Amino acid sequence: MNAKLLEAASIVIPSQQMLVNVISRRVKQLARGHRALVPFVPGMGLADVALTEVIEKKLTFESTLGQDAKPESEKVLPFPMAAIKKAA
Repeated sequence: MNAKLLEAASIVIPSQQMLVNVISRRVKQLARGHRALVPFVPGMGLADVALTEVIEKKLTFESTLGQDAKPESEKVLPFPMAAIKKAA
């Protein structure tokens, strides 16, 4: 992994943990055969390709911390236990 690319990518995504997660997930995708979003030279490592994608802002992230997956109207309410009758 190129240290200059890492430094430039950390400017785009300042959180070190988030940068590691983004790069890790993208490297896995590239290893599975997904196409790169930026041109690269043969022999360039997958992590360097992912870092370049972040630097060129082709690859971003969105934090879902504190967001509920379902709207208020779709939340599951607890089943009323009083309505259940036991078999005789």
